[in-house]
Amino acid sequence: MINGRIFLYPLSLLYGVITGLRNFLYNTGILPSVEFNIPVICVGNITVGGTGKTPHTEYLADLLRKQFRVAVLSRGYKRNTGGFLVVSSDLNSEQSGDEPMQIAVKFPDVLVAVEKNRVKGVRKIMDLYPDTEVIILDDGFQHRRLTPGFSVLLTDFSRLIIKDHMLPYGNLRENHSNIRRADIIIVSKSPADISPIQRRLIVKEIDKAPYQNLYFTSISYKPLRLVFNINGKGALPELNRLFGTGVVLVTGIANPEPLKKLVESTAGELIHLQFPDHYRFRDKDLQAVSEAYEKLKLPIKYILTTEKDSVRLKEFTNIAEPVKRAMFYIPVGIDFLNDDRDEFDKLIVDYVRKNKRNNRLSEI
Repeated sequence: MINGRIFLYPLSLLYGVITGLRNFLYNTGILPSVEFNIPVICVGNITVGGTGKTPHTEYLADLLRKQFRVAVLSRGYKRNTGGFLVVSSDLNSEQSGDEPMQIAVKFPDVLVAVEKNRVKGVRKIMDLYPDTEVIILDDGFQHRRLTPGFSVLLTDFSRLIIKDHMLPYGNLRENHSNIRRADIIIVSKSPADISPIQRRLIVKEIDKAPYQNLYFTSISYKPLRLVFNINGKGALPELNRLFGTGVVLVTGIANPEPLKKLVESTAGELIHLQFPDHYRFRDKDLQAVSEAYEKLKLPIKYILTTEKDSVRLKEFTNIAEPVKRAMFYIPVGIDFLNDDRDEFDKLIVDYVRKNKRNNRLSEI
C-alpha cells in the first residue's frame, strides 16, 4: 500500500521536519507545557487509525474506579458542540462524540468530559469536580501543551510504529523516536497465540529504554448484548456459535477486517455493510440495514454491530420492531498476554496512589 504512494514521500519528509521542530520546541521548554499536581494518565498513539485506545482507556477506568474518583477527558471527536462538556444521559452522541458516550454509559460512576483543549479540560474538571483523584486522557499523546504524569503509548501489532513512515506516505503523526516519551508501550491487537520468538523479536525491534515497560495485549470479544432494551428478548446468540445463521454486520470503525473475519468464520451467511470510522448514520443507512436483513436466506438471522456503532444506532426511534429485536452489539475488551496484567495494574495503581493530591491547585 505504501509503495503505491511513493510520490508522497517528499511531503512526508517535510511533515517530519515540521513535527520534529514542534517537539524540539516543547522538549527544550521554548514552548511551555503545563503539568498538573493531580495524577494524569495519557492513553494515546502516534499513528493514524485505530490502535485500540478506547478499550485500553476503559480498562484503566474500570481498574481505577474501584479505588479512586476517576475522570476521563476526551476530545470528543466529530461532536457538533464546542468547549467543555460533561457527558450525561441528557446528551446524544452527536453532542458528545460516540466514544465518550460509550464510556459514560458503561461506567456511570466515572466522570466523562470532552474538551479539545486538554489543559482547559483538566482545569475545568479540577475546578468543578475538586474531589477527582485521577484523570485519564483519551488520545492526548500529541497534545504537548499538557505534560501528563504517566503515558501509555499503543502500537498496533500489524503495523508497528518502528516499521511505519511519516504522513502522508505512512501513518505516523510524528517520528517514531518520540516513543521515548512513553512510560509504558503496549503492542495492541496482538494474536492471543503469539509465540515467544515473535515476542522477543518485537521487543528487540522496539528497543525500549530502561525506564519503559512493554506489554502485549489482544482484543477480546465479550458476550453479545441487545442494542435496544426490549422485553422478552429470548436467548442471546453467541459470537462463536453462529453456525447456520445469517448475519448482517454493520461497522463504522477504522479497521473492521478482524471482526469481519471472525464473524465470517462462524456465520452461515454474511452481508457486511461497511461505513467510515465515526460515521453518522442516516435514515437511508438504516433502510439499507433493514433491506440487507430481509435478503438473508437463512431462517435464523441477526444484525451485529460494534459497541461504538451501537451508541449511534440506538438513538434512532423509527426502526421496525423485528429489526430492533435482531440488533446486537459486540462489546470489546483487552487481555494482557504472558500473565502481565498484575504487573501492569500495580504500576498504574501505584502511580496514582503516590501522586494523589487533595487540594484544588492545578498547576505546579
